[in-house]
Amino acid sequence: MTAERKAAADLPVLTTARLRVAHVRPGHERETVAFFERNRAHFARWDPPAPSDFYSVPFWERSVARSVDDFHADRAVRLDLFDATGADERAVIGRMGFSQIFRGPFQSCILGYQIDAAYEGRGLMREALTAAIGYMFDVRGLHRIQANHLPENARSAALLARLGFVREGLAKDYLFIAGAWRDHVLNALTNPRFDASALLRN
Repeated sequence: MTAERKAAADLPVLTTARLRVAHVRPGHERETVAFFERNRAHFARWDPPAPSDFYSVPFWERSVARSVDDFHADRAVRLDLFDATGADERAVIGRMGFSQIFRGPFQSCILGYQIDAAYEGRGLMREALTAAIGYMFDVRGLHRIQANHLPENARSAALLARLGFVREGLAKDYLFIAGAWRDHVLNALTNPRFDASALLRN
């Protein structure tokens, strides 16, 4: 087995009642481009400006390679969502990322997520995030996950509240989206099962 294939084989795959939630890996770049193409207008009001080659396979080949490196370096965990009950199990229907992982006394990361417009309203992102948050807390051993959203994004606010996230404040001019600096609501979830004994021994 080559080093590249071994690195991909070590990536996590989570299963839920309706989904396969798999770490991004080589082989789904075209499906990723298709996911963003069909949701281009849907995501435009929530996302920062994309690079000029964002909707291309070479861009995602480079992105996937960085994501695999980030996973093994403990910098980030980026996951694709697949419909395990649908006709096309290769189609990417959502994505989530736990980025900016910091260890030491912080043990924290930042969560972002997106779901295909055609799959909204079915509870799928909640299902996927429940599994992924469990992985980040119980397997990766993090203490805190931060998730931020635009004040007008009521769907995201409701989802985070159902998952147990607590609103911590408002960040002014936090992110450049749709041609302007936008405020963001700050939310966080802490791990009730976090074992601090390793930190205390250091």
